[in-house]
Amino acid sequence: MRQSKIRRMALIDPVLLKTRLAAAAGRFDVDALEICDSTNSELLRRADGGAPAGTVIVADRQSAGRGRRGRRWLSAPESSLTFSVLWRFSGPLTRLSGLSLAVGVALARALTGLGARGIRLKWPNDVLLESAGDFAKLAGILVELSSDRRGAQAVIGIGLNLSAPAEDLGQPVAGLNQAMPALPERHAVLAAILCELQVVLDAFAVDGFLAVKMAWQDANAWDGLQLQVSGDGQIVQAGRCVGVDKDGALLLDTGRGIEQVLAGDVSLRRA
Repeated sequence: MRQSKIRRMALIDPVLLKTRLAAAAGRFDVDALEICDSTNSELLRRADGGAPAGTVIVADRQSAGRGRRGRRWLSAPESSLTFSVLWRFSGPLTRLSGLSLAVGVALARALTGLGARGIRLKWPNDVLLESAGDFAKLAGILVELSSDRRGAQAVIGIGLNLSAPAEDLGQPVAGLNQAMPALPERHAVLAAILCELQVVLDAFAVDGFLAVKMAWQDANAWDGLQLQVSGDGQIVQAGRCVGVDKDGALLLDTGRGIEQVLAGDVSLRRA
């Protein structure tokens, strides 16, 4: 009985969250689940059934959480915040270039506004924590796009570490508790992110990625550093990071000129 009560208390309370959202409350419809396969998958199913823009699924646990390129995303209520947001845009899918980067800007603004320090962005969809010149993954973003007669649809999945996972994930990872003196309560964190997300997505709907391009570049973790891009297990490009273009493509100075990176795994090229 005691364990069951603890599990229920761990769930996000949509009523309490609504008070934290204040003026933005009317833009979101939040459903909190104890467990689902993945918040993106659940929201995609609801979107197919006609769920309105602003629908949010937040889950304490995922049985099949997904990250970029099919990677697994771990979640637990005491150490993470995992949720997905449905948003719709007018026009074709081509207008949504750079959307994952724009979502990163919203995350960075929200976490910094809560008092976090060292928040940086990694192309195209990671939030990093910088400490003493090293970087560790703090959050991941998975955007899944589709279109129908109503226009373009985005299901935006976000997984944020409140504390660093104990599992060995093959890369440095960090928790939000390492970026600030005291970790805010989960409702405050989620509300801050949703509020910033609304502002960024509204701007993106009008001006595309250009609305937040400079903000993304200001938070670019690897600006001016040597990077390498790999695909299918091989290095396909390497050069110095010089930012992103108006559509969110990564720009590398390869010595042969400035080249675009449209896809691939990007990592630091350590000397």
